[in-house]
Parts: sequence; structure tokens; C-alpha cells
Amino acid sequence: MHAINRRKNDLLAYRPSVTMDVEELNQYWENVLNSYAERPLDVRRQTVETPITTVRTERLTFKGGDDTPIHGLYIVPQQGLNGAKLPCVVIYQGYTGDKGLPERYAAWLLLGYAVFAVDARGQGGETGNLLTSDEGFVKGWVSQGITNTERSYYQAITMDAVRAVDTAALQDEVDESRIAVVGASQGGGLSLLAAALNTKVSAVVADIPNMCHMDFGLMNSTSSLTEIAQYIKRYPERLNAVLSTLAHFDLLNLAERIKAPVLMSVGWKDTVCMPETIYAVYNRIRSLKQLNDYPFSGHEVSEYQNRESILFLQEALKNGLKPSIDAIEQQDQN
Repeated sequence: MHAINRRKNDLLAYRPSVTMDVEELNQYWENVLNSYAERPLDVRRQTVETPITTVRTERLTFKGGDDTPIHGLYIVPQQGLNGAKLPCVVIYQGYTGDKGLPERYAAWLLLGYAVFAVDARGQGGETGNLLTSDEGFVKGWVSQGITNTERSYYQAITMDAVRAVDTAALQDEVDESRIAVVGASQGGGLSLLAAALNTKVSAVVADIPNMCHMDFGLMNSTSSLTEIAQYIKRYPERLNAVLSTLAHFDLLNLAERIKAPVLMSVGWKDTVCMPETIYAVYNRIRSLKQLNDYPFSGHEVSEYQNRESILFLQEALKNGLKPSIDAIEQQDQN
């Protein structure tokens, strides 16, 4: 057996313990989701002029996790303009990123999908952040409220992602039985979180996802979790409170809630979202799933993987059907 196969086998066998009682976690999220069930999304649409004349582009705004107006681009290709119900991809951004310009999503539009590309609150896009904090936090965003689960940035951005799916499902042009969530890095983590917490999700593409096995990432990652490590360095007595908050959003603990088919990718040289973190989550997902390994890639998504994502969603959204329980159980047996 050569070294690459040996590494693959080690990763497939990597199953760290959950970091929170699953029943307690499920009850927590049921309470949170119920508390938001009756809160209006207050969706607003405003036409945006673009050089692409075969699509309609709108700036679509909805109320996120704490009534922060979350801005997104909602783009409908020609088929939707003619009255057809379309599959929709809800796209989340990487850390510090933004939704950008409509041209970024040309491939999805050419495939006949509606696109809802959503900002991450407070980061590089147009969306602000109304979340308040009664204590300080270090530079960046993710350490805001990190010792208080209910008032943490992680809860706010998670509920933004969940409500983005609800918003997409309300649009006249969208077939609500065919909604996919797509993203890379932070966006990949948010895609998995949305699938774990919103039953409207029909398929997931989560490239090099963050928010996986977060206690491991806290010690080893070179990206956003370094902000929380810096916070704990300043306040070491708050370590347990921080770990408790992170556990509520760690996909290691939420993976088994995912019912939709999932495509993930991982770069084995990634120092941001390390293979151990991604495999720890992948190994716990019980729905139909696929993980593409890139042994010589870092924190990046290749054109090859983008093609794989297109092919995966074409199959997953073809009939608008989630995999049956029998299919999931058969996969587990294999």
C-alpha cells in the first residue's frame, strides 16, 4: 500500500467523539428554530442593472438571525422569466468575502438554475451586523459573543444561512423541492449547517468546509479560528465557555441531522480547513455522500472540482427527491 492510500485509510477511520450531548444539542436547535418560525423574513426585491440581458438580477434583502437586513443577489435566467419553476442554488461566501457581481454565477445560470448569492454579515459585502455584544472581542468577527451561545456571531450567521433557504423557497420562480446550498470554506460550513437545520435543502456542495471539528481547528487552523485562539490567550479562564459555544455550531455534532445528498472536497495540504476536520464530519454524515480528495491541494477549489459540483447537482436535483431512508441504510451497510 502506497502512502496516499495509507493516508486515505487513516482519514476514513478518523472518528473523534462528539463534543456535546446530541439530545441536548437537538433540543437546543429545535428551540431556536421554533423561536424563528413566526418571525417575518420581510423580503424586499430591487432590480439591478447588469450587462447580461438574458437574466433578471435583483438585490434581494431579508431579515437574518437578529433582524439584520441580509443582502443577496437573486438572479433568474430566461427559463424562469418565461414562467418555469427552476432549481435554485443558494450560495454562501468564504470568510471576509462578498457576493460580488452577477457575472460570477454565469455557469449556474447557463445550466438553468436560479441563483441566490448571500452576503455574510459584517464581512466584505454590503451587509452590516446589528448583533450587539456586552463584552469585547478580538479583531475579525467570529469571537463576537463567543462565551454566550445565544448572542454569538456563530448563531447569528447560522440563522442567516437557514433563513436564506427559506427566502429562496418563497420566490415565485423557484421550485422549492429543488434547492441546493453551495459554498467553500466558511461558505461550505454554512452550507452544511443550513442542511442540518433546514429541511428544505435538497442537496449540498460543501468545498473545503469550515466549522468542522472545531476544537481541533482551534488548536491547528491558520485562519478564522486563530481569532478565537487569540481571545482565549487573552482570557484563558473562559476556555470552557468558548468550547461550549463552539460545540453548538460544530458540524461534528450536527452531521447526523443532514438528510440531503452531500458532495464535499478536501485538500490534504490545507492548513485552514485541515483534512482531519473535514473527514471527522464526513464520516458522521448518514445521507448519500461523496468526498473528493485532492492530496496535493491546499485551501482552494479547482476547476475540476467545480465541474464535479455541476455534475453532482445535475443528478441530485434532477427529480427534486431526497434519498430514501432505504437508500441511506443501504449505504451505511456498505
